[in-house]
Amino acid sequence: MVKRTGGARRKTRRKYRKKYREKGKISIRDYLQEFNKGDNVYIRVEPSVHKGMPFRRFIGKIGIVEGKRGECYEVKIKDGRTEKLLIIHPVHLKPVKR
Repeated sequence: MVKRTGGARRKTRRKYRKKYREKGKISIRDYLQEFNKGDNVYIRVEPSVHKGMPFRRFIGKIGIVEGKRGECYEVKIKDGRTEKLLIIHPVHLKPVKR
């Protein structure tokens, strides 16, 4: 069998690209943001932080915070018909304003 090359960041050249004005240091506020159970969050990946990064399929989805695991959050999302529980670092999450 042929060994497949690549991994989780395969075919993500444009998906993980930052806009020109977003480049530079990351705000400490993004690292330390807090969410409560039941909050709606938007998954947006910070490409310069690899820790707690979700898989590329889940970028742009909205999920519900189920709890906290270490310094990461458990986020429940719908992927087709199935519900999935993702463990995501808060730097990759953004609160949804309704």
